[in-house]
Amino acid sequence: MVGISGATGIAYGVRVLEPARKAGVETHLVVTPAGQQTRAYETDLSARDLAALADVSHRPADIGAAIASGSFPADGMIVAPCSVHTLSAIAYAGGDNLLTRAADVTLKEHRRLVLMVRETPLTLTHLRAMTAVTEAGGIVMPPVPAFYLRPGTAWDIIDHTAGRALGWSASWAPRRAGGRWRRGSVSRFPDSS
Repeated sequence: MVGISGATGIAYGVRVLEPARKAGVETHLVVTPAGQQTRAYETDLSARDLAALADVSHRPADIGAAIASGSFPADGMIVAPCSVHTLSAIAYAGGDNLLTRAADVTLKEHRRLVLMVRETPLTLTHLRAMTAVTEAGGIVMPPVPAFYLRPGTAWDIIDHTAGRALGWSASWAPRRAGGRWRRGSVSRFPDSS
């Protein structure tokens, strides 16, 4: 399951969906209204183009969708990008839309939830929400770039970070996807085309 909320960085959500599709993994997508607004600002993708990257695209208001139930079989969920508003709703069980409800279910079922929180600087309130999610079993993974891989493009940075998020949330993805640090040498980025 992939959630896209209204923080900047929609490319992370796109780059999480694309390798899942290549791997033949069924994906379910929820994009909040603020996420749709960010999509329009940051990409040339239409809402339909973005939805087509997933096998199933759900409306955020469809709180009765299959992914809102603990009986729905899922490896885990990534929210990429994750706004502070969405982080807070997840941290304090505010399942007022399908994205936050599915995330809450992911936590209650002890599945992996990765939140790629996009905010800086962080306030104490943000840090407390991150702590609450972590204490509940979630993984807070701000998309911090790794430069030891000597990225040549912004897409290299995005692919590495999205790959790491997939490695934390999905059993089918390699745990250290996107390149790895090795003392004295660097494993370069795999071809993402």
